Amino acid sequence: MASTAPVRVRFAPSPTGRLHVGGLRTALYNYLFARKHEGDVVLRIEDTDQARSVRGAEDDIRDALSWVGLDYDEGPDQGGEYAPYRQSERTEHYREYAQTLIEAGRAYYAFDTEGELEEMREGNRAYDGSTRRQMRNSLTLSDAEVDRLVDAGDYVVRLKVPRQESARFDDVVRGSVSFDTSEIDDQVLLKSDGMPTYHLANIVDDHLMDISHVIRGEEWLSSTPKHVLMYDALGWEPPTFAHLPLILSPDSDRGGKLSKRDANELGIPVYVTDYREAGYEPAALLNFLALLGWSPGTEEELFSLDEMVDA
Repeated sequence: MASTAPVRVRFAPSPTGRLHVGGLRTALYNYLFARKHEGDVVLRIEDTDQARSVRGAEDDIRDALSWVGLDYDEGPDQGGEYAPYRQSERTEHYREYAQTLIEAGRAYYAFDTEGELEEMREGNRAYDGSTRRQMRNSLTLSDAEVDRLVDAGDYVVRLKVPRQESARFDDVVRGSVSFDTSEIDDQVLLKSDGMPTYHLANIVDDHLMDISHVIRGEEWLSSTPKHVLMYDALGWEPPTFAHLPLILSPDSDRGGKLSKRDANELGIPVYVTDYREAGYEPAALLNFLALLGWSPGTEEELFSLDEMVDA
């Protein structure tokens, strides 16, 4: 995106439970960056996985943001120019662009049964450029058979990842990043229930909502090449990416990201509501998260939100 474009960021949690402190840290960094550049903060609810959505989780997310003072400019509760802000209410957009990718030869229909997919997985194979010609999809079946199966409605849409290429992008945190496309699977974009996966909904909404910077946890770094391939296929300019380091487990034997299970076993509060109910001040939690992996280069240990913006 051109450097002169207005700064627009989004915090896009899935309502699958209470807000994790790692999610709040992502929201904080999005907020600080946007306010530093006089930009807009968008709250988008990524609820396309209806089976995992939890009643009351969206309210918990909004309550947590309100408690710590992270206001946003657009969202499900207040609307905005780019409404609606729940992905479950935007499904027509995803179907439209899935069809665009199919017509451009960058995606295809797949009709494999669960048994066929399980057999492929048992052979330690991925659904990708090396196996797609052995499966039941619109690349291997006759046009008449494809039309019949599409009309029956039992299909998914998969990204057709090119072979022997590099998917490259620049990341504000990681620098230049490159993935060999031979290591990228043909990701499902549209599920059999007609709902999109995260990957398709993510790039469609970021484009349609004019998001300039995508600031998220580094667990999404390996998904970004799939997104870059879709941006290219649709002729869209990708946003600027910044993948933040994760909050890690303090137990060196466990290592890796601080999971909810590990936090419970170690007695570490992991949800924003845990800190609120334990009597912590919102400023204390925000300062803890802001200073986790960042230093202002001074001896200061306590910042107001405005001071964080200016830091």
